[in-house]
Formats: sequence, C-alpha cells, structure tokens
Amino acid sequence: MALELRELAPGALGHMRSRAHTGARARRRPRGPCRGLEREAPARRKGRGASLEDAGCLSSATMKVKVIPVLEDNYMYLVIEERTREAVAVDVAVPKRLLEIVGREGVSLTTVLTTHHHWDHARGNAELARLRPGLAVLGADERICALTRRLVHGEELRFGAIHARCLLTPGHTSGHMSYFLWEEECPDPPAVFSGDALSVAGCGLRLESTAQQMYESLTQILGTLPPDTKVFCGHEHTLGNLEFAQKVEPGNDHVRAKLSWAKKRDEDDMPTVPSTLSEELLYNPFLRVAEESVRKFTGKAAPAEVLEALCKERASFQRAAEPLQPQARALLALQWGLLGTPQQK
Repeated sequence: MALELRELAPGALGHMRSRAHTGARARRRPRGPCRGLEREAPARRKGRGASLEDAGCLSSATMKVKVIPVLEDNYMYLVIEERTREAVAVDVAVPKRLLEIVGREGVSLTTVLTTHHHWDHARGNAELARLRPGLAVLGADERICALTRRLVHGEELRFGAIHARCLLTPGHTSGHMSYFLWEEECPDPPAVFSGDALSVAGCGLRLESTAQQMYESLTQILGTLPPDTKVFCGHEHTLGNLEFAQKVEPGNDHVRAKLSWAKKRDEDDMPTVPSTLSEELLYNPFLRVAEESVRKFTGKAAPAEVLEALCKERASFQRAAEPLQPQARALLALQWGLLGTPQQK
C-alpha cells in the first residue's frame, strides 16, 4: 500500500493541526493490503507550511492510499487499485481538489465511500456526482448527500484486487460506517477507514447513539480487527487526543512516547495518520475501558459506563482548552448535522 500526503494549499496541514491541537486535546484475518513496505524520504521543505506534496510513500504491489488534508482538520482519502487504475474516494469534502489528484494520477474514479452524513465528510458528494455522472456514492445513512445505494453491516465490496468490508459503527452518528480494506494474496497489513468512529488516540463525540452502542463499535467491531490494521481516521486531532489520554493515564509510557512523537510530527508539519490498531490499544483510552487505570480515572466499573464518563471528561477537557464562541458552536452544529443544510436529504 503506497501512502502519500497531498495538501489543499500551502500551509494547510500546519493550520489544521494547530486548530485541532487547541480545540481537542478467533477468525483468520483476510490477507492485507500492501506488500513490501518502504518509506521514501520526505520532500524538501522551506519551513513550516511549505508544500507537503508527496511527503511520504509506502510502496506496494496493488493498493495506494493518498492522504488529502482539507478544511480545518479533515482528511479525505483516495484509494487506487494500481493494476486496474480504478480509484475509490473516502469522505469527499472538497471535490475539485480530489479531481485534481484523480486527473494527475490518471485513474478512473468509480466510487465514493462515505463514513457518515456530516457536512465535513459528505458535502462534496453532490458536486462530485454532478461532475461524474454514474458515480456510485455509498454509505449506511439515508441522510448522506447524493447517496446512490445504502450499505448494510457486513456487506463486502470489490475493487479489482481490493476487498472492502462494511462495518456499521454507531456512536458518533447512528448510521456511521467504517470500511475495512485488504488485498488478495498479500500478506501485509489491512487498513480501516474509520471516519469519526475511531481516531488516533481518541474517537468522535457521541451524538446519536447510546454509550453501549459506541462501546460495542469500538471494542467488538473495530477493536477486534487484526492488530496490524492501519487506521486512517477522519481528522487530525492527535495532539489534543494524546494530551487527554495523558490526563487519563499519567503513568502510561506508551501515551508519553506517542505524544512526544506527535509533537515532533507537528513541528515538521507532517500528518500523524495512519496509526495501527495494536498501537491504539496501548494508548487510546476509549479502547482501554477495561483497564484498571482508566476505570479508576472515571470512577466507573461497567465498560459502557466507563466510556460514557470518558466522553464527558473529554468534553470538559476540550472546553477548558478552548472555549467555543457562539459562531464556532453554530459551525460545529452545522458540521454535525444538527442544523439542516441543502446538501442533506
């Protein structure tokens, strides 16, 4: 799996990361995507905010993932099947930027996979569908703009040699779908595009589902994927997430080490995606609700209650880090789908 970073505009990642930092703080697994992992040297830089075009690459036989920072702190992705030159986009927020990369790569964009209906993940679907007639726009929620087919939990899709399993992961929204991808006849790690269900060292806010549903999504669906699964999440919230994780488990050496690494990435204006599931299990408190240290922090014992308490503590932590002005609250409400938009069905 080749991993490449591209940006919306010079300085985009530095801007989005600074905002995220201040505001957030026994089955046999399928063979996975990407053979022979190799990382290219980062592109030359002229200081913070310089172009991140082709900043990094992991080489592979068949599947290539392009990481595209957009908006304040979002990621959208372009997944390319190298042999057929078919491409699949995940969470299209800025369609023209996506099409620039599609054209540069010389691939055929056939499908959009949308994790959930919120504005910052699905706003580009309608324009993209208009520009590309016949494009399949897939997801699990009827509220997703320009949806052409509703997916169900456990459904499997195929894009050349790439398999995609649809995993319903309610919590952030009731119709949130994550996508687990792997390649045929490839021994290397699979990948999950987790949207706002799971992020590096954190997870999305619980807006529509119960704490029990969110717990099951995190621990029984995403948490049981192969440990080497690469996690491609929807936002660059890593620094804030790790600062909160350190508050939850101040004695956790894995949190401390990851936070140090993330700060270095921030200084170099580089992304923190992907992580791996095995890493998340070491430092992500929302996957560690059964750990005594996390239970002690929350004062709860039942896993779903621990998770609910963590969500409340994180909300307080974020408010203390950067109190939201009324205008910002309205923007978040719009992004989360709490206010109607022309793009929603």
